[in-house]
Amino acid sequence: MDTSFIYGVVPPIITPVDENDCVDEKALREIIDRVIDGGVHGILVHGSNGEFYGLEYEEQERAIKIAVEHVNGRVPVYMGIGAITTKQCIKRAKMGYQAGAQALTMLPPMFLAPNEEELFQHFKEVAESTPLPFLLYNNPGRVGIKLSANLVERLADVPNIVGMKDTSGDMTLFAECVRRTRDKGFKIFAGKDTMILASLVYGAVGAVASTANVAPKLVVEIYDKFMAGDIKGALEAQYTLNPLRMAFDLASFPVVTKDAVNLCGLAMGKSILPNTSASEAIKDKLKAILKDLKDKGYL
Repeated sequence: MDTSFIYGVVPPIITPVDENDCVDEKALREIIDRVIDGGVHGILVHGSNGEFYGLEYEEQERAIKIAVEHVNGRVPVYMGIGAITTKQCIKRAKMGYQAGAQALTMLPPMFLAPNEEELFQHFKEVAESTPLPFLLYNNPGRVGIKLSANLVERLADVPNIVGMKDTSGDMTLFAECVRRTRDKGFKIFAGKDTMILASLVYGAVGAVASTANVAPKLVVEIYDKFMAGDIKGALEAQYTLNPLRMAFDLASFPVVTKDAVNLCGLAMGKSILPNTSASEAIKDKLKAILKDLKDKGYL
């Protein structure tokens, strides 16, 4: 299975919606162009910043079809799956495959508390439902389940489970997952934007970074400078990025990502209810961060 395209900076793109919470096609095309023009190496549709949970099945399908058509081969398109039951996840995996996505990534089931054997069988069945490369998505802060290094090591032996996005923030776990799977061709992305450089040092192949919706050039600079051996330059870029990512935690998840892109001049619309928008005080802080990034040539 070809996994050579799985690397670099892959933003989980925001999903612009209209007043009926339906996909705004024009705005979706604009954000795709923005991040690709910023040098990213792929896009992820229906990541957690893409508000997949607020979209009807038909709108999820519409978004991935629009994205694949508009990207038109410029970069790989990944599709995220965030359903609960195995049956629901398989249905969405097949949706992504039929729409033309190059890879799939999937969260553990939200709300439930499956044991490791149940998780193993769940991921395995969904992964095997299509021939696409499949990546695990470890995000315990959102779903309440942390994928253990033991489970990741087992799942890495399933032929088309080829990698993982890790948003745990647990660098010991991250390093252990890399150590245990590094001889299996298993590829792990950083999921914490404040830890991109640290994750690259430990063996990450790149980053699935929400901040790349806002400042793609800056996030790509961390990756490019690290790959070129310029650790000092990569560290400086990481330090420059961190205030933006930390500002994302000032309001309810994930509204600040969309607010920030709107403040950059793109009309991306509102967040899906019950989320609304950051307060004016928080937006003022965000504006100051964005001004600093603009002054430094990143916006």
